[in-house]
Amino acid sequence: MSTPTPVPADVLVVGAGPAGLYGAYCAGFRGLSTVVVDALPQPGGQVTALYPEKEIRDVAALPSVRGRDFVAALVEQATAFGAAFLMGRRATTLEHRDGEPVVTLDDGTVVNARAVVLTSGIGTPTPRPLECGQEWLGTGLSYFVTDPAAHAGQDVVVVGGGDSALDWADALGPVARSVTLVHRGAVFRGHAATLGRVRAGRARIHTETRVVAFEGDLAGGRLAKVRLRSRSGEEMVVAADHVIAALGFVSDLGPLRDWGLALLGRSVAVDRSMRTSLPRVYAAGDLAGYEGKVRLMSVGFGEAATAVNHVAVDLDPTLSLFPGHSTDGP
Repeated sequence: MSTPTPVPADVLVVGAGPAGLYGAYCAGFRGLSTVVVDALPQPGGQVTALYPEKEIRDVAALPSVRGRDFVAALVEQATAFGAAFLMGRRATTLEHRDGEPVVTLDDGTVVNARAVVLTSGIGTPTPRPLECGQEWLGTGLSYFVTDPAAHAGQDVVVVGGGDSALDWADALGPVARSVTLVHRGAVFRGHAATLGRVRAGRARIHTETRVVAFEGDLAGGRLAKVRLRSRSGEEMVVAADHVIAALGFVSDLGPLRDWGLALLGRSVAVDRSMRTSLPRVYAAGDLAGYEGKVRLMSVGFGEAATAVNHVAVDLDPTLSLFPGHSTDGP
């Protein structure tokens, strides 16, 4: 098997969440070639994975923006200067050659970067598994919804009791033929207003109930129904073309723990320039830790800009730390 050709980059951004996407824009604005890597199949981090249909209201100058639209705008901004994306791949190892970081991905791809900016949040989110039906994953079962329109005219079963489950039950109500919301608890943990919309819609809601079996043509990838069991032991069968298990995620720093980075609890310790303990490796966003940290996306944007502009000077000491204003250009 041939060895993959190394991918060169001035800056490797590890993590395609909001902070990483804005960092890619900042790097491009400074004329730095940029590669963005993320273990998830699409950019947006937890916004895409957990609440793409939810309204975000804590970003400056955006009174309200849907998560999906927010990510789309960030991606458009990040790609304005030609940032390349390597999605569905995890950064596994880091070494330094001639003082510059070299990162290997889990598919064998090697990125020869002059600097690395870590923006992978609190780690790669791994979905909490459904108790049954794993053999249907990719056909009748999923943990992410990339496009609600893909479920148009389907009988959809949403499993979970948090914001993600309520968001999907709410968003798919006008699209799907039917929506069944199944929660093993008695009380929903998600936002009350979203729950109110779901209750007022067409969704059938089953609390204190679990999905215990999938039924259909597994070889053909055609799910037909699922079997539910209540806490009292009563069973029922509901139509299902697709099951969305919105049970939350478990995050872990994963391979980053073995890179030799100084840690601050579950975060990577940084200084005021967002430098980590390793040369030419920076961190920003939820992953970065320091005294007085405020974990907001707006703060992460500022940290990403700080990190990238220090990277620019690190790579070329003749440059000014201040990047100039975008309005100064033609």
